[in-house]
Amino acid sequence: MGKRGRERREKRVREVFVGRPFEGLATEAEWVALRELVPAATAPLKLADHPDRPVVLTTVLPMALPALVKPDGRIFLSVQMPARSGDLSRDLAAVLEDALRAEPGNYVGVAGLPEPGPRLQDLLADDGQLDVTVHETFDYWLDEPRPDDPEVASSLEQANSSILPTVPVTTAPAAYWCQVTEKAHLRWVLPEAEDTALDALARLQAAGDLALGSTGRYVGAFRAHGLLAPVWDLPHDPEPAEYEQPLADLAKRYADAVSVTDPLSAAERRARDGLRGRQLTLR
Repeated sequence: MGKRGRERREKRVREVFVGRPFEGLATEAEWVALRELVPAATAPLKLADHPDRPVVLTTVLPMALPALVKPDGRIFLSVQMPARSGDLSRDLAAVLEDALRAEPGNYVGVAGLPEPGPRLQDLLADDGQLDVTVHETFDYWLDEPRPDDPEVASSLEQANSSILPTVPVTTAPAAYWCQVTEKAHLRWVLPEAEDTALDALARLQAAGDLALGSTGRYVGAFRAHGLLAPVWDLPHDPEPAEYEQPLADLAKRYADAVSVTDPLSAAERRARDGLRGRQLTLR
């Protein structure tokens, strides 16, 4: 292929944009949460064509590597790796394919645009179901509990110091409590399409039902990979477990609002307009 042909192909690939790259995976909202919200977490993956090959999805890897292959053959795939094209699912699948071809003890580095090929939805068994474990540190990167190399130990310590305390609130999927300097947040990635989720939140807002218990104040929402993630400000002191029941109650109210098929009332339309004006930037 000549230079112009390659440029045309790369331009076409770059122009492809998939707004919901994880759509079709069983836990789409959890994939988005690991990509955007959670600093340190892992989840085992099962491959359709390589069921015996152990693969671990991780939030990040050392030096922002897309993937690495442990000496025992386990593949670690970073969901927060830098995007390579407009389709994050294809990007991750291309890295996973490279990792399957790599020898144990090697890593997959950052590369250019992936060639056309399968997406995560094509490679994963069980519809990409995630069973997430949140970690307090990145020590799971290492095969040994204590690194002998001082440079590695220093790098790991620096990475661990960047982690904001993050805890899943288990009464709703893809919901995470996060502690910052003076307060805490609860962030919840909703599984419905953006418009559906926004309408449901507008119904709750109009009814005065959008608070999280007696202390959780709704502050807005951010958009991430085609889904909506509302955020509540919380006091600094209460433990994450104290929000399990308030979130369960809110999740029930939200599910009821999603099930309503009537057009929004005038008050609900005004509430929706107000919510649209409270879009947040995650970082």
